[in-house]
Amino acid sequence: MGKFSKLRMKILTGNADTDIAFSELRQLLLRLRFNERIKGSHHIFTRENIEEIINLQPKDGKAKPYQVKQVRILLMKYRMGEYSVD
Repeated sequence: MGKFSKLRMKILTGNADTDIAFSELRQLLLRLRFNERIKGSHHIFTRENIEEIINLQPKDGKAKPYQVKQVRILLMKYRMGEYSVD
């Protein structure tokens, strides 16, 4: 299992929301074919056929726990955890 598959599993379990690096979460979303737009410190992710928008901001190099939870909800809702991202 590769680095990003492990990260996806870590997010899906929900046990480490405060320990997710912002840069790794950003790379995971890009590997899942999200488009990124940056406006100041806001990284806004969109993807075709997904109506929700993910808005992330780093805090001391980490992703904010509530934003990790939002990503987890999208991964489960759209079943994005079922194929390799490495």
